[in-house]
Amino acid sequence: MKWLELHLDTQPAGIEPATELLSEYGIDSLMIDEEGDFKDFLENNHQYWDYVDDELMEQMHGKSRITFYLEDSAEGYNTLAQFRIGLSAFKKQHPEYAPLILSMENVEDADWENNWKQFYKPMEIGERLLVVPEWEQAQEDGRVKLVLNPGLTFGTGSHATTRLCLQALEQHIHGGEKVLDLGCGSGILSIAALLLGAKDAFACDIDDKCVGVAYENAALNGVGKEHYTVRAGDVLSDKRLQKEFGGDYDVIVANIVADVIIALAPQVGKLLKKGGIFLCSGIIDDRADEVREKLVEAGWTIEETRSSEGWFSYHVREWPPYTPKRTQGALPLDPAIASLGLEELRCLPNRVPAKWCC
Repeated sequence: MKWLELHLDTQPAGIEPATELLSEYGIDSLMIDEEGDFKDFLENNHQYWDYVDDELMEQMHGKSRITFYLEDSAEGYNTLAQFRIGLSAFKKQHPEYAPLILSMENVEDADWENNWKQFYKPMEIGERLLVVPEWEQAQEDGRVKLVLNPGLTFGTGSHATTRLCLQALEQHIHGGEKVLDLGCGSGILSIAALLLGAKDAFACDIDDKCVGVAYENAALNGVGKEHYTVRAGDVLSDKRLQKEFGGDYDVIVANIVADVIIALAPQVGKLLKKGGIFLCSGIIDDRADEVREKLVEAGWTIEETRSSEGWFSYHVREWPPYTPKRTQGALPLDPAIASLGLEELRCLPNRVPAKWCC
């Protein structure tokens, strides 16, 4: 079936009156694009984004548009004709809502929910992993196969931030580890860790849809709930969730955004066992240095930096990797560091916190 896609452009104040007019003609399924709402969303949801494409900002500039659909049929055109007559009278009565321009284009009926799948193919990631969409087939080639159906959640393996985390995980999961996945989306990272040899994983996401999706993906890979726990909640403010985390993790991975990673930096160390690592990704290049500085300030050692397509990830470990004890009022350094002179210490800004150097 073909459809008529119609756009009605107006002023912000005209959105509500125009939707009421459409409803009079039985048109209630609408999509509204309005610059003010867009800016409000960005302002009040910094935790979900770091970067907004310039082209999108330009598209939304000054925009107040209502989009709706009618069947490309005699009935649809009849409804359209009646609405245009009503719109003409509405324009005369409310010049303040100008331009009130109606535009139209024809669109083919499509399976919008599933069409994206044709672009999602098996992917080799790193040296060991093969991510395979549930609806695709892939030849066995000795890699660890991760079968995935992300649904409407984030985490297919195609985004650079996810690949950076997967590459780091395959280097640091050797068998028997306990893993915490913060901002799990589809569950791709924690499930990959289990398939690579980790013993247990706990995953969470602020979006409650991710719980069902992650469990379904775990089942696709033969991973049961005895080794995999998924919960929904805010990792920064949900005390119940934080209590359920427990501790003694070998690896914590967070593929989120810069602001959340900065907020997590002083907190997640207490969840790691001695010598454990924190893998953080989802960091846009414009904020990579800022995140790096905050991690070091929080006492982390930057052991490895990865980047791809304008995104960064850090593999960090707490410094020192043991609990320091005061000796005659001073904090002891690792022997390898203690033997260095002051100038040599100054060359290690990412290994020794500033408070230890003076």
